[in-house]
Amino acid sequence: MASIPKLLLLLTLFTSFINLTTSLPCNSYTFPNNLNFARCSDLPVLDSSLYWNYNPKTSVIDVAFKKINVKDSSWIAWAINPNSNGMIGSQALIGHRNFDGSFKVYTSQITSYQTMLQEGNISLPVYNISGMYLDGSMMIFASLELPKNVSLVNHVWQEGSVSSDGRLRSHALTGANVQSFGTLDFQSGNIISHSFGGKLMSKIKLRIVHAIFNVISWGTLMPIGVIMARHLKRFEGPTGSTWFQLHRACQSIALLLGTVGFATGLYMGNQPGIHNTPHKCVGITLMTLALVQVFVAILLRPKKDHKYRIWWNIFHFLVGYTTIILAIWNVFKGFDILGGNIMFKIIYACVIGCLVLIGLSLEVVAWIMWLWNKKSKELGV
Repeated sequence: MASIPKLLLLLTLFTSFINLTTSLPCNSYTFPNNLNFARCSDLPVLDSSLYWNYNPKTSVIDVAFKKINVKDSSWIAWAINPNSNGMIGSQALIGHRNFDGSFKVYTSQITSYQTMLQEGNISLPVYNISGMYLDGSMMIFASLELPKNVSLVNHVWQEGSVSSDGRLRSHALTGANVQSFGTLDFQSGNIISHSFGGKLMSKIKLRIVHAIFNVISWGTLMPIGVIMARHLKRFEGPTGSTWFQLHRACQSIALLLGTVGFATGLYMGNQPGIHNTPHKCVGITLMTLALVQVFVAILLRPKKDHKYRIWWNIFHFLVGYTTIILAIWNVFKGFDILGGNIMFKIIYACVIGCLVLIGLSLEVVAWIMWLWNKKSKELGV
């Protein structure tokens, strides 16, 4: 039994050693190939460090950007923005590991929020660009020529994932990924990280509100309303109206909440930032279909014995199920846009899976009841 405390002590020491080695200050790191840098700074987010040599006579900087704790299927970027402290206008150095194990480094000019990080020339002269992947870290090396008498620059650093087909995916839009920018003076060595301002925080809160309202309304309540309409009517019988009241109440609440979600989406669409055209277009389509469905259901619904009632039923069915399918697709698309924790997408997938399972179970029960009633009639019971 005395060996257990010793074992716990060894595990504690080992864990402390691992944490220490993965969070050592930048000036303790030794680069391969005898590369040396006069200055370095541990950047405040994304486990990143920046190293540089600056020659004020030539305005040339030799930089090394290092990101630790990265996955094989990741990309990293460090950029200088000559005009502002944001993403647009950044002159970026991009690096990622290819599937054959080689490491690719290139330059990319960020001109819009929809950038795919395409390879291209940047506005600053670049020399000796290279990179490597070593022991769970990615590094980019380059020499850049700054404008004369300029040593104070805005810089941005970032990370994201690489898809199975080699495309660089968008970085997450929450947490550290929207805090990775600041101001850097290559001559003095001062680095200022811009605060996570209230305006940016408001945008993120608005995205969260938009997501919550749309997941609850379009993505959850409307499918529940469809299940009510299809299956409760069968159990209640043709003369019952409870199923209709529940269906109408559920869809009305869903439409009300969905309108709030739609309004927040329209507001964000008119603000500068990252916009996703397919997500926006599907959202507008959903709102249009929902309003048409309400208009037709309230004002143009014929009586049950009317000859056109069958066509009204077909229209109501097609519009309803089209809305549900598009809504579920758009919710998943929204999760992809937000990035971040995949757990939310998994939870929603489980919710939809449960609704599908409930719907299929009720469908089976309905068929069993129909066959039973048919057999009873044939036997005269």
